[in-house]
Amino acid sequence: LPKERREIDGEPGAVDTLAYTRREVERLVRRGFAWARGRRKAVVSVDKFNVLVTGRFWREVATEVAEDYPDVTFRSMLADAFAAALVARPTAWDVVVTENTFGDFLSDEAGAFTGSLGMLPSASLGDEGHALYEPVHGSAPDIAGQGIANPIGTILSVAMLFRHTCDRPAVATAIERAVDRALADGFRTPDIYEEGTRRVDTTSMGAAIIARLEGP
Repeated sequence: LPKERREIDGEPGAVDTLAYTRREVERLVRRGFAWARGRRKAVVSVDKFNVLVTGRFWREVATEVAEDYPDVTFRSMLADAFAAALVARPTAWDVVVTENTFGDFLSDEAGAFTGSLGMLPSASLGDEGHALYEPVHGSAPDIAGQGIANPIGTILSVAMLFRHTCDRPAVATAIERAVDRALADGFRTPDIYEEGTRRVDTTSMGAAIIARLEGP
């Protein structure tokens, strides 16, 4: 499929192609519904139904899949409308299913509510049980060796590994609660520090979380 820089109508241009198969969309949407059943039982599908052919296709498939999950609340929204709704009511949403470009924008937008991308875990899950867990942020070579990186995104990625690959939800919950306790006790790395909290380095934040870890 075209993805290239080329001449268009006699002047320099570029072309990208957005393409999804039914199998791809259905797999992603079903994964979202499966997660929702273990959470707040609510799914929102985000697309550009009004502009993109792929958006109309995505909505069609998502709506059909939703019929197999009558116990889960479902709605579709346009990407721009959802972006605004996410700012206005950040806690109103649970599981969001969308294509790659919109997901990239929206996940960073949602991440801003935590105060730092250093707080966020992520998982890339394959069809056959293979998965990659990592913090949302990059490697941040500009702060390497300074002891100021936030380890929480990495620690919570481990929690996701226990929940989704190891099928050890109790262990995952124990890790998440330890992080919550450390934050509640005021520990902050520089990226989330504010007056009245305790500024600590990377190692100290990790130690504070470990100290509050209780066995499942």
